[in-house]
Amino acid sequence: MSVFALRGRTETIDGLEVFYREAGDPSRPTLVLLHGFPASSHMYRGLMAALADEYHLIAPDHIGFGASAAPDVTEFAYGFEKLTEITLALLDRLGVDRFALYIQDYGAPIGLRIASRQPERVTAIVTQSGNAYLEGFTPFWDVLFAHAADRAANEAAVRELLTAEATRWQYTHGVPADRLDRVGPETWTLDQAGLDRPGNKEVQLQLFWDYQFNLDGYPAFQEYFRTHRPPLLAAWGRGDEIFGPAGAEAFARDLPDAEIHLLDAGHFALETHGEEIAELVRDFLGRRVKE
Repeated sequence: MSVFALRGRTETIDGLEVFYREAGDPSRPTLVLLHGFPASSHMYRGLMAALADEYHLIAPDHIGFGASAAPDVTEFAYGFEKLTEITLALLDRLGVDRFALYIQDYGAPIGLRIASRQPERVTAIVTQSGNAYLEGFTPFWDVLFAHAADRAANEAAVRELLTAEATRWQYTHGVPADRLDRVGPETWTLDQAGLDRPGNKEVQLQLFWDYQFNLDGYPAFQEYFRTHRPPLLAAWGRGDEIFGPAGAEAFARDLPDAEIHLLDAGHFALETHGEEIAELVRDFLGRRVKE
């Protein structure tokens, strides 16, 4: 099989099946792509195909998402610390010692935990609506932070974020009318199918609640930026109503050399601006990553 072909594989980590997509030659520099809510590694299918000629690419599905295991909340301690442990264990199993990170949404607190704790392994960071600053939060988060403070009183409102209408909105908001036809219905349909699995909404509610503890890690993430100065590219949707563009611009405070690009896109910018982002990533990694 050609190394450029996109391959789907599974490893068993801590007794759980972890699905991941892989492309490219493992002897090339590695880029690890970490997806967000409510997506899966499927969101990276186009970017991986575009970069496989020069890079080795690995995109796992987090536990509870995509084709990875999704145990009941009573059987697995869902939280971003645990998802980070699983991701690191997968990379160790695959023998991936050095890698750049592409982080989006939920992928950010996972990837930035890895980078700040094992900085010697991370060659560069690409962030697409992957937040590390309070400036990135928009009014979308009001109900989620209320839920973090009082789960029972706000659960009904938060469950609205798990509906088909809300999932479709995540893909279509902030997208210019002339690019809406680039967002295929299989995107939100696939994600909703995952959310609609028995017990998965409870999984997502637990992760929603746990998200508050990611903010406790922001000082460590920002200190990592200042101390280790990782090359960073932000390719962010200007119209993103979940993590606003101020979240992208904030990286320049600790990383003056950060390359920040605000695209005329929404939260899932790869769907509408995949070619532009692929060109930005190829150029950025080519200049800033030497191994």
